[in-house]
Amino acid sequence: MIEIRGLTKSFGAKRVLDGVDLRLAEGESLVVIGGSGTGKSVLLRCILGLEPPDAGEILWRGKPLAQRRTEFMDEFGMLFQNAALFDSLPIWRNVAFRLLRVMPTARARAVALEKLARVGLGPEVADLYPAELSGGMRKRAGLARAIAADPSVIFFDEPTTGLDPIRAAAINTLIRGIVDETGASAITITHDMTSVRAIGDRVALLDQGRVRWQGGVGEIDHAQDEYLQDFVAGRARPIGSQSQD
Repeated sequence: MIEIRGLTKSFGAKRVLDGVDLRLAEGESLVVIGGSGTGKSVLLRCILGLEPPDAGEILWRGKPLAQRRTEFMDEFGMLFQNAALFDSLPIWRNVAFRLLRVMPTARARAVALEKLARVGLGPEVADLYPAELSGGMRKRAGLARAIAADPSVIFFDEPTTGLDPIRAAAINTLIRGIVDETGASAITITHDMTSVRAIGDRVALLDQGRVRWQGGVGEIDHAQDEYLQDFVAGRARPIGSQSQD
């Protein structure tokens, strides 16, 4: 579905991505983990075209993504870290934001209500505004918007940030269920290991701007990489020690 080869990105003198190689298979749920400042969000922004890479290439179904940007934009969905709902629009219009460009209003609203129901929000929520929802409900509404157009690939940016463990578990279950039901490919950026195990098929660990380790979720606990094990266990490490491993 997506292949990244030798991706490099710097901001001034700071090189954030330093030759990232990564693949997302059709129907796969890939989770990218790593400490703060390791390039997770920049990687996502490069794929989405929000940041131009300095070097390397991104392939979409075997062809350069830059040449297929329009097709890609029609086929992806995105759940932003803080849901990023439009404050001035009712929830159903947030969910149907893209749909309103291509179908009648009544049909777009019907689809929005259907997607809201899929994430556990009833029709009584449709005409409310984001400020009237709890954090967990806003996250669900953001997820409904991400799947509104039945995308073939979905990106999740820190999907459980700011949620308590119970609501975070509910969001993880929803994401996993949606990926399984739709057959969509997914890339999730997170540092929450509970989300990693609940959502992912495969995991990639970014460190120093490169993919340091990758493998199946079931391989994490037996991997020999010391930094990965410290990350999983949440053990403190001296600042700068990653580069010395």
